[in-house]
Amino acid sequence: MKRSFKSLFSFFTESWSELKKVRWPSRKELKNYSLIVFGTIVVIAVYFWVLDIGISAVIEAII
Repeated sequence: MKRSFKSLFSFFTESWSELKKVRWPSRKELKNYSLIVFGTIVVIAVYFWVLDIGISAVIEAII
């Protein structure tokens, strides 16, 4: 039991030291990255929407 608490404490200590090494994005960078992600999501959603309409039209023409 004592060993597991020691390893658990060691895990959190090492995790905290690794988090201190992380370079967090600035507010401006975070805004830009978020806009890129949302823009990509919109483009992909529109692509699949158009693809769905096209496939539906082809299936309707066949039936």
